[in-house]
Amino acid sequence: MAYDLYVAICRPLHYSTLMNNKIHGVLIIMVWIMGGLNSGIRTGLMLQLSFCGPNIIEHFFCEIPPILTLSCSSTKLNELMALLADLLGGANFLLTTTSYGFIIANILKIRSEEGKKKAFSTCSSHLMVITMYYFSVFCAYVSPSNSYSPEKGKAVAVLYTTLSPVINPLIYTLRNKDVKAALRKLFVRLFPF
Repeated sequence: MAYDLYVAICRPLHYSTLMNNKIHGVLIIMVWIMGGLNSGIRTGLMLQLSFCGPNIIEHFFCEIPPILTLSCSSTKLNELMALLADLLGGANFLLTTTSYGFIIANILKIRSEEGKKKAFSTCSSHLMVITMYYFSVFCAYVSPSNSYSPEKGKAVAVLYTTLSPVINPLIYTLRNKDVKAALRKLFVRLFPF
């Protein structure tokens, strides 16, 4: 989505050639391949571990860090793979950040205040959602497994599994004029001053 916004704001006259169905397909396939490889390799590595202690995972769902704490065999390879996955996630974050850097630089070049406002409105909601998502994912996964805290892991998991997906449609819905008008009417009825 950051690339789509970059092309729409920074290269608007080339949008239809740079964002055609073929490019969409390539982007979707790349995301699926990267996600599938990451989860497949990490699952395969988890199957190699042996567990000899308690079989209760201190988490809402089967997350890698709490499972690694239950293993009685060496988890060095798993931690190395987690580091590589974190580096790939960091590269994705840097690409997204770079894209937004170019977008903001282009928006600042717009002469009219109305044009700047419209452009910032277009990308600010996406920027808020991805900032929350990346922050919570980095808090959850970019730390050594020996410093893992179950309480912190649960709190961060709630952030990136529920908050981002819930807020994303809410933010985009609130940009709709009809929804804003309906909410104003509702608040006036609920809280008459």
